[in-house]
Amino acid sequence: MFIDSHAHLEMDDFSKDREEVLRRASEARLTHIITIGTDPQSSLQALALAEKYDCIYATVGCHPHHASDLDPRGLEVLVSLASKPKAVAWGEIGLDLFRGYSPPRKQLEAFELQLEAAARLRLPVIIHSRDADSEVYDILKKRSESHGGVLHCFSGSYELAMAYVNLGYFISIPGTVTYKKATVIQDVARRIPLESLIIETDAPYLAPVPFRGKRNEPAYVVHTARRIAELKQIPLEEVAHRTTENTKRIFRLDHEPPDRH
Repeated sequence: MFIDSHAHLEMDDFSKDREEVLRRASEARLTHIITIGTDPQSSLQALALAEKYDCIYATVGCHPHHASDLDPRGLEVLVSLASKPKAVAWGEIGLDLFRGYSPPRKQLEAFELQLEAAARLRLPVIIHSRDADSEVYDILKKRSESHGGVLHCFSGSYELAMAYVNLGYFISIPGTVTYKKATVIQDVARRIPLESLIIETDAPYLAPVPFRGKRNEPAYVVHTARRIAELKQIPLEEVAHRTTENTKRIFRLDHEPPDRH
């Protein structure tokens, strides 16, 4: 069995065939899909999907692209949504110094505010980091109160991955690991301990080979798992089992949610 630890099923890309996407995911032996909020509105939509479908869980958060729009009211909405039973993490949050859709100062403020909220609610965090490796690592390292989390769509080096593992974070491998020239993430997938690894699609983005360039969807996470198995020279079943157990553990999918009030 497999879990897609990071998808965006609430997006319009899936509005015409969401039921078919979920059917294909089930046929591919996915047991759970985590759909990710990127602002208050998408977080509300993600949670609505989670409440409609047993196999879907949701996260809430404000992506660094939208950091300039996060006001006190928006943070209050996210805190309220995060208290719902099927909200399993806060994210995706972090820093994106590549696109720069929000000024770095606003991104930093939103990141810190949301880390504090997640800590109060005892939620793991899902971290977006692009062209901000040292900044994100330094922020997470200095936080004494943390309930762990995930480096989403990881693209850094093996050494950085292990630094995050030593802080108690999981490394999430996307479909880019199947790309021929993606040697850095392939090195990470090959060397990182399996107990620190989870898998994701980031659907509708980053479709793996043989679907590269097309819309991604949760069923395709199997191709990512298969490539990791090849790199580690272990059975696909072992990758499926361990990444599923890791994802269940970080998101507490087999446990009652903590009291967040």
